Amino acid sequence: MSDAQFDVVVFGATSFVGQILCQYLTDTYGVDGDLKWAAAGRSKDKLEQVKAQLGQAGSALPLLTADANDDASLDSLCAQTRVVVSTVGPYALYGEPMIRACVTSGTDYCDLTGEVQWIAAMLEEYEDQAKQSGARIVHCCGFDSIPSDMGTYFLQQQAQARFKAPATRVKMRVKVAKGGVSGGTVASMMNIAEEAAGDPALRKKLANPYLLCPPNHGFNARQDSISMPRKDEDFDAWAAPFVMDAINSRIVHRSNALNGKAYGDNFTYNEAMLAGPGMGGRMKALGIGTGTGLFFAAAAIKPTRWLLNKFVVPQPGEGPSPEAQKAGFYDIRFFGVTDNNDSIRVKVTGDADPGYGSTAKLLGQAAACLAQDLPADAPGGFWTTASLLGDSLLKRLQEKAGMTFNVID
Repeated sequence: MSDAQFDVVVFGATSFVGQILCQYLTDTYGVDGDLKWAAAGRSKDKLEQVKAQLGQAGSALPLLTADANDDASLDSLCAQTRVVVSTVGPYALYGEPMIRACVTSGTDYCDLTGEVQWIAAMLEEYEDQAKQSGARIVHCCGFDSIPSDMGTYFLQQQAQARFKAPATRVKMRVKVAKGGVSGGTVASMMNIAEEAAGDPALRKKLANPYLLCPPNHGFNARQDSISMPRKDEDFDAWAAPFVMDAINSRIVHRSNALNGKAYGDNFTYNEAMLAGPGMGGRMKALGIGTGTGLFFAAAAIKPTRWLLNKFVVPQPGEGPSPEAQKAGFYDIRFFGVTDNNDSIRVKVTGDADPGYGSTAKLLGQAAACLAQDLPADAPGGFWTTASLLGDSLLKRLQEKAGMTFNVID
């Protein structure tokens, strides 16, 4: 796609995250500078509104109309760009046509899905074709799963430099995260719960920690998922289940497989939220665990799912205000241990709310990295950020996306 008119096209620019992403790209690159990009969506009128919100800096932003239900419009979009970055979710409902268009045309693609069941289906259906066409497909380029995937990648680099060996046991713990939740994220979570409730085979798939690993991956280490509150001696605090572990851990395992088992054949990984020490931490962990369990139980049952949608959760298109996004942040910690029992700790932070302010930056830099940093002969297929973008993305995240990666012990 070297003769494409644009480096990047934002598909779904009128969505909640799409609008934030357009503002971030405008603030960072303008609209016709080092990164040439355009905004795309179904409605020209709504795209014009997004353009107007960008002010003078976005006055020259090119606008493209394309609909996930119109294959011809998607093909036309792909012909004009090197990379499509999609914010059109829930992806299990609306995402496949764009994957098909990119894979067919050899156009690179990234998104911010956290829908593990959909990613597994796309791998099964389109991975071989992507390898043939040269399309590089990279899912999970938001808060799920860049901090987890790239945080583990960074930790492993440091472990190799310090110990000449990988950390074969890694834990990620969310120390603190401040930020709101949008309707789009909730809609995706509700859709996963609904699909799993009616499909026992899917529930069995979702329980497989290696669901997204390539066939014949050879991993068989027992994974210790945090499904109930527990005392974590490595962090001297109580740990509670973290809802994004279900996708993040599977992306990290896929990175290990695609990177030639660089983290080891017996690599184990899990995620949780830190709730603090003592009785206060225990009670907080119990509250988090109970609340998470009740939400998914309610989301799996049609009548209570309707009640949640009607009266409790935000609707698609809704989310935190710009002020709340800027006031948000996150601080997550990694603890790794080698087979020789050498240990290392890493701190990863973001300077905006994880789900939206920071996610837009991460997604924008993943798209820019795909467009500008890959060698022309980088092979097609379904990749992860750590397995395809690696050091280039790590540099971008620290220089342009407000993230930090530091060894603390």
